[in-house]
Amino acid sequence: MLSVSGVDAAYGRARVLFGVGLEVPAGSLVCVMGRNGVGKTTLLKTVMGTLTPTAGRITFDGRDITRLATHQRVRAGMAYVPQGHVSFPQLTVWENLQVTLEATAHREPAAVDEALDVFPALRQLLKRPAGLLSGGQRQQLAIARALITRPRLLLLDEPTEGIQPSVIDEIEAAIERLHREAGLTVLLVEQYLDFALRLADSFVVMDAGEVVRAGAAEELHDEEVRRMLAV
Repeated sequence: MLSVSGVDAAYGRARVLFGVGLEVPAGSLVCVMGRNGVGKTTLLKTVMGTLTPTAGRITFDGRDITRLATHQRVRAGMAYVPQGHVSFPQLTVWENLQVTLEATAHREPAAVDEALDVFPALRQLLKRPAGLLSGGQRQQLAIARALITRPRLLLLDEPTEGIQPSVIDEIEAAIERLHREAGLTVLLVEQYLDFALRLADSFVVMDAGEVVRAGAAEELHDEEVRRMLAV
C-alpha cells in the first residue's frame, strides 16, 4: 500500500532523513521505533506531505505521491494523528468532530457515529470544550477526528505519550480493533516497546535519520533490537 524509497528530508540546511526506505503492506500494522530525535516524526510528516522530501520517492497504492499536497493525500485515503493530542481547544468535542466532517469529501454524518463507536467515552463529553479534556481524552478525540475521514492508511505519532495507563489500554484496544477487525492499515510511531509488541505485525528501527533494522514483530524480543531502543 505505502512504499517509501530512498527518502531524504531536511529542515532548512539541517538534514534529518538519509535514504529512508520502508514498506507498509495493505492490512498491516508497521511500527517505527527508535530513540528520541532519530527522525521518526519527520518521517511521518514527509509521508503525509507536511514536509517535502529533498530526494526519494513515496508511493501510495502504486501512485507516486511524493509531490502531492497534504489535502490530496487525505483525499487519497491517508490520515495523520500527530503528537500532542491536537484539537481545536475552544470548540466542543461535537464541534471538533463536525468541523472535520465538513472538511471531508464524503460528508457522511454516519462517519461521526462510527468514530464515536470506537471511543464511546467521548459520547459523554460531546458538549465539553476540547481544551478542558484530559490528555487521554484529547488523544481519543484526535484519533476519532482522523477516523471521520474514513482513511485506508492511518499514521499515528506516539499515541501513548503522556497518557494515563487506563486510557492507553483503551487506545490500544481501539487500534487493535481497527486493524484486526476492520482491516485498517496503520503506520505507528511508538517508543513503548510492550505496546508495539502487542500490536505490530512488523517494525522498523531508526537511528540518526536512517533505518538500521527492520523485521517481523517477533524479532522485537531480540536483545540486539532492545539495545538499539534503549535510552
